[in-house]
Amino acid sequence: MSLVKTLKGTGVAIVTPFTSNEAVDFDALGKLIDHLVHGGIEYIVSLGTTGETPVLSKEEKRDIALFTYEKVNQRVPVVVGIGGNYTAAVAKELSEFPLDQAVAVLSASPYYNKPSQEGLFEHYKVLAEASPKPVILYNVPGRTGRNMTAATTLRLAREVPNIAGIKEASGDMQQCMEILRDRPESFLVVSGDDNLAMPQIAAGMDGVISVAANAFPRAFSDMVRHALRFDMQAAKSINDELISAYDLMFAENNPAGIKAFLSEAGLIQTFSRLPVVPLSAPFHRQVKEWMASRKP
Repeated sequence: MSLVKTLKGTGVAIVTPFTSNEAVDFDALGKLIDHLVHGGIEYIVSLGTTGETPVLSKEEKRDIALFTYEKVNQRVPVVVGIGGNYTAAVAKELSEFPLDQAVAVLSASPYYNKPSQEGLFEHYKVLAEASPKPVILYNVPGRTGRNMTAATTLRLAREVPNIAGIKEASGDMQQCMEILRDRPESFLVVSGDDNLAMPQIAAGMDGVISVAANAFPRAFSDMVRHALRFDMQAAKSINDELISAYDLMFAENNPAGIKAFLSEAGLIQTFSRLPVVPLSAPFHRQVKEWMASRKP
């Protein structure tokens, strides 16, 4: 199944709002989903790492996915994040998780183990065989400790059925361009770096799975659509306004940064579960000032 048309544009790695007692805040999650859909994004990624999945229980993950399907109500596609560093456990989760209403699974590379390229290939091959939905690779070496090379990505794209695309967050433009040059036509390639999304789309990517678009869905998705049409002047104009927000968003931790922006927008509270703590007061003041100065 090709996802190139289905998931072209802006996907949003949605945060998980919490209440003051660290319960999942489903009221705020529903408000945020409406905010994103009305803001014109193309699809939602539920249970990505921005959603703090390492600190969610299996039951909470299931409840969040089911709530998201119901609230989205087929207005946009939903991708579900399922990953981990124990291949057999992830494969089991893929076979058991409620994925009927998802269009694809996003699976981050194993963290901490630092497998070889052959280990990464075999890991994803097992997951692809276990998954009832197409699998999107997620290369994010800044979090996992191991880069997946262009050669490994392309080998998976060509040799493993059910591997349908990649979210590339290595920040390595040459690696990205090698993937774009040699990928199969039906293989989706999206950016995982908000600050690089515009030039990466100019290089040929199909869009982005964004953190920033949680807070600015209209502006960010408009920027991406301009870039996809190769109207780079219009895309740059919007992107230039957002650059300082990207810096603040990732100054300390994701999702602490984006939660600060969303709290200033009146959508969620800043609460997270340890070891993530809210953005420090000096940075939060800068977020508040940036939001106050932003053009309506």
